[in-house]
Amino acid sequence: MPEQLKAADFNPHLHTTFRIHYAPDAAIEAELIEVAERPPTPRQERFSIVFRGPRWPLLLQALYRIEHPTMGTHELFISPFEVDDDSAYYEAVFNYRLPVSR
Repeated sequence: MPEQLKAADFNPHLHTTFRIHYAPDAAIEAELIEVAERPPTPRQERFSIVFRGPRWPLLLQALYRIEHPTMGTHELFISPFEVDDDSAYYEAVFNYRLPVSR
């Protein structure tokens, strides 16, 4: 099972640059602009992160290799959700099932 990233893993890297690889030899640079923790449910831990990248190329909703100089490399499913005059915004949503207490 892949490592479960937590909001606390991303918080120290707010306003730093990540590389999002969309092809074997092509990547964009995107700034992590938000880490939003959601209230947990009895069954799930939840949070989301938002990146701001260039308007072009606009990445489609898909799984991408994301690199950061400190955090290393991870595979994240990101979705575009807004485009303005000079930027595109992408979100990754994390939902982890919590252990069931008996």
